[in-house]
Amino acid sequence: MAHILICDDERDIVSALRIYLEAEGHTTCVAYTGRQALDVLAREKVQLVLLDVMMPEMDGIAALAALRQQYNLPVILLTAKGEDTDKVLGLNVGADDYVTKPFNPVELLARVRSQLRRYLSLGAEPVPQEDCWQVGGLLLDDRQKRVTVDGEPVNLTPTEYEILKLCMNNPNKVLSPREIYRQVWQEDPIGAEGLVAVHIRHLREKIEINPADPRYIQMVWGRGYVLRSGEDV
Repeated sequence: MAHILICDDERDIVSALRIYLEAEGHTTCVAYTGRQALDVLAREKVQLVLLDVMMPEMDGIAALAALRQQYNLPVILLTAKGEDTDKVLGLNVGADDYVTKPFNPVELLARVRSQLRRYLSLGAEPVPQEDCWQVGGLLLDDRQKRVTVDGEPVNLTPTEYEILKLCMNNPNKVLSPREIYRQVWQEDPIGAEGLVAVHIRHLREKIEINPADPRYIQMVWGRGYVLRSGEDV
């Protein structure tokens, strides 16, 4: 279990988060401003930070920037619905993930578990590069035909596997449904959009914590799909 810092200026939210996390067996410490969060980090050994964006005195983005100068621990931002600019800025500054308020406790805990698995496995044996592709927490081992997400195995159909492999071979490149269909099915892409969309949806359900808000396989409207790293979305 981990020691987790909760930083939010809304005390009711802090109290709720403490209940959820401590019920999972974690210990918690709290702060109500960005400056307080930095003070806590200086004196306590913390494995993960839940950090609100909008706070007085020092907001979450400024605190995150200062935090990243000293610490590599995972940070999950707490953002209000519609604060898309803050989400992107936070991820660029160094956040590992974000949860939108009002948050679903099940999703929040899943994101905490995901980040902790990745953080605590950093000292593990390096992944061999030949015939293996890794993007964020996704790992595809083509020798064993095996896919894991943050260390957890995922069972894919052959078609889902080939779509994911194609995307992982082309990270950050937008692939049109016609291009995906042509390379995976090896046929002329007639009616490709609908079929590819169905398989992408099923794939997201298996590799994404929240398929409705994907971190990896994202849609670029009017163009197709792109695979992005979970840290860089």
